[in-house]
Amino acid sequence: MNTKQLPRQLQSVQVMVRFGFRLAIMIGFAVFAGAGFGKGLVTLLWMSALICALAGLVKREMPFAADLNHWDEMTAYVALCALGTGILQGL
Repeated sequence: MNTKQLPRQLQSVQVMVRFGFRLAIMIGFAVFAGAGFGKGLVTLLWMSALICALAGLVKREMPFAADLNHWDEMTAYVALCALGTGILQGL
């Protein structure tokens, strides 16, 4: 089955599952970061946001599409990065 034949809801579920797996892996790596969990997680979130933006550009995905894509995933990483930065700085 070609990905263009998949229903939009299934593609959005795939993006959410991909986001969850990546977040779990990042948390796992941040636990063992030499700079500390918070700083390590914020750094990994920032790098993931950049990678998602590049993937969105390469795949030519529309930022405000009806289904979830790399741009939505990037936005979630940026929001979590901003939240983590705020917590680390003591709000």
